[in-house]
Amino acid sequence: MTALAPAREPRAQRGARSSTPWVGTGRLVAVGLRRDRVRIPVWALAVGGLIAYFGAAIPVAYPDAAALQTRAEIMKEPSGAFMTGPGYGLDDYTFGVLLANEMLGMVAVAVAVMSIFLVVRHTRAEEEAGRADLVRAGVVGRDAPLAAALVLLVVANAAVALVLLGALLANGLAPVDSGAVAAGVAVVGLVFGGVAAVTAQLSEHARTASGAAGGLLGLAYVLRGVGDAAQQGGSALSWASPIGWAQQTRAFVDLRWWPLLLGVALCVVLVVAAFALTARRDVGAGLVAARRGRADARRTLLSPVGLTWRTERAAIAWWGVGLGVFAVLTGSMAQGIVDSFEAQPQLAEVFGGASADDVLGSTLSAFLTFFAMAVAVYAVVSVNRLGREEDEGRTGVVLATAVSRPAWLRGSLLVTVVGSAALLLVSGLGLGAGAAVSVGDPGLAGPFAVGSLAYLPLVLCFAGLAAVAHGWRAGTWWVWALLVASILVGLYGPLFRLPDAVLDAAPFALVARVPSESVSVGALVATAATALVLAAVATAGLGRRDVSS
Repeated sequence: MTALAPAREPRAQRGARSSTPWVGTGRLVAVGLRRDRVRIPVWALAVGGLIAYFGAAIPVAYPDAAALQTRAEIMKEPSGAFMTGPGYGLDDYTFGVLLANEMLGMVAVAVAVMSIFLVVRHTRAEEEAGRADLVRAGVVGRDAPLAAALVLLVVANAAVALVLLGALLANGLAPVDSGAVAAGVAVVGLVFGGVAAVTAQLSEHARTASGAAGGLLGLAYVLRGVGDAAQQGGSALSWASPIGWAQQTRAFVDLRWWPLLLGVALCVVLVVAAFALTARRDVGAGLVAARRGRADARRTLLSPVGLTWRTERAAIAWWGVGLGVFAVLTGSMAQGIVDSFEAQPQLAEVFGGASADDVLGSTLSAFLTFFAMAVAVYAVVSVNRLGREEDEGRTGVVLATAVSRPAWLRGSLLVTVVGSAALLLVSGLGLGAGAAVSVGDPGLAGPFAVGSLAYLPLVLCFAGLAAVAHGWRAGTWWVWALLVASILVGLYGPLFRLPDAVLDAAPFALVARVPSESVSVGALVATAATALVLAAVATAGLGRRDVSS
């Protein structure tokens, strides 16, 4: 009788028995790079393109040193410092100083958002979707997914920094100072990527992890703004924000590298904490246990509207808190803004050519447009949730019940309508209330709260575009491209003296700047009708295609 020899264990499994928790990191990095082969270059080129555009446009708007010095005057006011940066180098306001003062913070926030989404997408979102279990069934160490996500984080921020450095050098700026600006942006991105790595261990859901990290980013921006507004060059509060550390390098004025070491140190601490936390939880679970629900579901959850509201209410609340706080802070500086524009009348052109007798109303109406742009971003994000629900199989489960496709889409869009209206009201009320306290006119709050709703049809048009993209499975990149282009033209079009045809065709220019301007009922009706048509097109597309299950 011949004895059977024991089966030879595969070499990969033999190696895995004695391997470290990092095994498989390289393969996961390769997979992640393939998944993000479009996202990372788009982010890098978008940041570099924005700086390149400013490099071409600023000399047109401010052709000489006197014009640049005029621009510096508004940066000396608390309102200018709050919106942009600490305001160093204002006595000799060169092109480089302008970019470092006014653009560094905005670019750093954008890269931080990219980093948060990247880390959460490759960690918590993978666990929530169940793909992490499939990956870990192979020869993959426990720490490999998080390690791979952090490697991708470094790669993405390095790509952004290199493209940004190239754009700065192409504008003829000093190489060393340009390197400090690019490094500062990358460090801010790494810090908030580390924050996302920690929040991904705490929560069971990707949406909550992203929201928590985004909330901390908003807090960092507000701390930086309040600290910079308190004292020219920044105060102690400015140093409580990683964004402030990047700006405190004082590029193009008095360069110093050591503030970036604070960001590097914090990033290391966050990464170590994230690995320590991931070892203390089960895969798919969060360290903060989800609150146990009721034994019996409420009747409202039996309808598409009730179910969507239950999943979206936390996001709406967080958006409301963030926009409300920022609106009150912005409105509270109304008197300082008015004083600045009265001293420099030419700067009022940026805010719609405010007349001397209504500088306050015109300026605050322009700020209300900015908040409407933020609400439009929320509306697109809210509708894009439909794609995630379908990809993860939950839409198919809902449609298996007595819910039709049009009803499911209408319910989701209705929640977006209610959420957008609520956020516009909060923004308008906060802006008016802050201004009322600043100038001592309690009658400001009501008109701005009501006037903010004039932007609702336009916001819903962007939501309708996102719905069309979902209904026809046409991708979302073009929706974001249209929205970002509309925001950039709305924000910087007058400043860079774009042609009137471009300014008049910009979506946010189609709405009167309320309440300082009268509302065109015809324009509102036409915009609302466009939103309804887009919703109908989206419904038709959803009814013609298969739904992922």
